[in-house]
Amino acid sequence: MPVTIALTVLILFYFIGYRGYSKIIAEKVFGLSSNERTPAHDPALRDDYDYIPTKKEILWGHHYTSIAGAAPIIGPSVAVIWGWLPALFWIVFGTIFIGAVHDFGALVLSARKDGHTMGELAASVISPRVRILFQIIIYFLVWVVLAVFAFAIGILFHRYQASVIPVNFEIIVALIIGMVFRKKKGGILIPSVIALIALYAMVPVGIAFPVSLESIVGPEGNPVTVWAVILLIYAAIASLMPVWLLLQPRDYINSHQLIVGLVALIIGLIVMNPSMNAPAVNLHPEGAPPLFPIIFVTIACGAISGFHGLVGSGTTSKQLNKMKDARAIGYGGMLGEGVLAMIATLAIAAGLPDWGAEYATWNSSGINAIANFVVGAGSFLEALYLPEKWAQAFVAILAISFAATSMDTGARIQRLVVAEVGGVLKISLLQNRYVATLLAVGPAIPLVMAGPKVWLPLWLLFGTTNQLIGGMTLLVLFVYLYKSGRPTLHIAIPMVFLVSMTTGAMIYSIITWITQIGEEGASANWLTIVIGSAILLLEIWMIVEAILIVRLLQKDRALLRNQN
Repeated sequence: MPVTIALTVLILFYFIGYRGYSKIIAEKVFGLSSNERTPAHDPALRDDYDYIPTKKEILWGHHYTSIAGAAPIIGPSVAVIWGWLPALFWIVFGTIFIGAVHDFGALVLSARKDGHTMGELAASVISPRVRILFQIIIYFLVWVVLAVFAFAIGILFHRYQASVIPVNFEIIVALIIGMVFRKKKGGILIPSVIALIALYAMVPVGIAFPVSLESIVGPEGNPVTVWAVILLIYAAIASLMPVWLLLQPRDYINSHQLIVGLVALIIGLIVMNPSMNAPAVNLHPEGAPPLFPIIFVTIACGAISGFHGLVGSGTTSKQLNKMKDARAIGYGGMLGEGVLAMIATLAIAAGLPDWGAEYATWNSSGINAIANFVVGAGSFLEALYLPEKWAQAFVAILAISFAATSMDTGARIQRLVVAEVGGVLKISLLQNRYVATLLAVGPAIPLVMAGPKVWLPLWLLFGTTNQLIGGMTLLVLFVYLYKSGRPTLHIAIPMVFLVSMTTGAMIYSIITWITQIGEEGASANWLTIVIGSAILLLEIWMIVEAILIVRLLQKDRALLRNQN
């Protein structure tokens, strides 16, 4: 099948989903109104810093670049081992009926509750106990996120050494922009565009002067692991910096890089118009777990991501100009991430020259997934007459930039979670920013020190925890709609499906990892098994909470009927 036909059909599904299904969610489920005031227009909340009305187009761009990162690239790049058809099916229909509904709902509910975060919403809508559950799950998620993205960047630095100088150059330029505009107020658009051009201008420098750690670590060392540890140290330092110094200017640069990169890849794909090299379905790859239910946690962010609810409720809801804008931003933003996941899938399935060799076994396909994406997507840019080294360097820089931003943000979130726990437990030491940072980033170091072979178990742990947060968000939305007397089926079905698949995947993974301990080539170790078991217990806790909540709501509704 020519890829352009597949891409056209899939985007048509997204168009129908937005025009049709999102309208049903907006009108029948949430009952959005143009007259409904948002937190940004509340005189008691508006501060023109966090709470500020923002044009729909601008806010859509901010929200999209905040949720779209390396995860919707890596997940599909792994899952294509089962064939391109299952991957694209879950990406498209998971996005339309679960992921986009989840993001849309989290944004609407937060906007109706003064811009509160999902943790605060869980406490107010359900109970304070659920908020504790939320915080624990977030800690586990970020713990694993720091390790998997450190690995991902380490792999790309090792395989594409030309990317090291340009990526570090971007950090320096972002710091300069942050310092300059802290002192001299002004627009950051033009400087960030110039910075992006300068970043691309550094590509030939990186090609001419590749940076390698092989001579430093020696024949017995592993450059990927060393890079991963260095990157965790970097993330810890970056998380201690003010947001205006590095995070914000780097986000601006990356937002332009995302748009330019995605447009270039789509144009290159259309010009190249390749056929699929991967099989449509590959049910029994060597060493791979079963497609069902593992694919639902392997592809996480490309179909449904609990992290998006944290973004929507944490920042986007405070900038919403009109309540009806939530449909384009929340639902439409997730469709945009789905397009990125589709491009990643097609890059592997059609752009990778020797798909069979790269995806012969589960372990080899996993650790090389992000590098395989660079090769496949690079072939699309080669169709635009870029030399192979340049094309692959551009794609590698794109993937690294998103992964690094996710690490920066993750380390910062984790530090705040540790500090908040310290406040609840009244342990002042945990509220010290340096101690909190050490406890935020330090636990990820043993995970990366185990070596690249544990990368796939870590990715499955990431996907499971991310989907668990998504299930928690859907539970909060379900309770809110049930109490409001509004339709709940559009939320209840995705919630039950997501939690069921996530729980099944975690049980299967833990049993498999335990049985493989001691065997030659075993990828998991006892640390990953313990983390997985803890996540499974959190899932069981969530299921129990959901059952208790539903029973309580049913009793309340029955009592109300009897009174009437």
